Amino acid sequence: MRLHKAFPIAVVVTAMLGCGGEDVNATLEKVSRARELGADLTVQFTMASDAANRAVMADTDEASAEFARESRASTEAVQKDVGLLRSALTALGYDQENKLLTEFDRNFAEYRKLDESVLGLAVENTNLKAQSLAFGAGQDAADMFRDALGALKPANPADGSRVDALVANAILTVREIQVLQAPHIANADEAIMTRMEQKMSTSERAARTALDSLRPITSAASRPKLDQAAAALKRFLELNTQIIALSRRNTNVRSLMLSLDEKRKATVACSDNLRMLQGALAKRGYSGIRER
Repeated sequence: MRLHKAFPIAVVVTAMLGCGGEDVNATLEKVSRARELGADLTVQFTMASDAANRAVMADTDEASAEFARESRASTEAVQKDVGLLRSALTALGYDQENKLLTEFDRNFAEYRKLDESVLGLAVENTNLKAQSLAFGAGQDAADMFRDALGALKPANPADGSRVDALVANAILTVREIQVLQAPHIANADEAIMTRMEQKMSTSERAARTALDSLRPITSAASRPKLDQAAAALKRFLELNTQIIALSRRNTNVRSLMLSLDEKRKATVACSDNLRMLQGALAKRGYSGIRER
């Protein structure tokens, strides 16, 4: 009778042994380790995704670069966790979880490719640099142009009205270029940007024509101011060329669009994989046998 009663106990003990007859504690440690790795994998992936988003939204080169470094560090940690978890699941004989991890790894490879594109664009910050030029040095040059023209005097009092009209027109044309800079920086449509640049070119020619027309009708005492205005216009137009070039790179706009479209889809796919993997691991009983 004792042997008969001992038989069920032996069956239970055998069932509680993990892979290949290991003792229960060893199996429990492996299951616990697999769960820890699955949890850390989720945390590191979330950190990588969040840091990448902050890199895209950062308003300085330093902040973008720092967040990009954080994102890449977490991404490397994710890849390391995948390798460790793979070994743990294989040792436990967890085929279903291994398949889920393989699916995550496949989606994560696509995520990493997109993430590198996003981070590479984000750290360039060309739109922010264009904006800084437009509202900084560009604004200063435009104001210097305005102030220099405002000090001009006509060579002949009879030309006073004409000088005033030409000065007003020259200042207006520069302001027209400034008005177009902001939407150019924010836009991602090549055709729209081209049309804006054409309008800028028209205003540039008008400003140059106004200065040329002012030179013969301003007083000799005003010539230094006219030269200052010409130098300020030259500086402003040089800066505008830089602004357009930076704006055309559109790295901030492109990184944001990529983050909100293709990368978002890859992020959702990876998150779904991790949720399913953690759910599968959570259903494992203490013996490593799936609970019913």
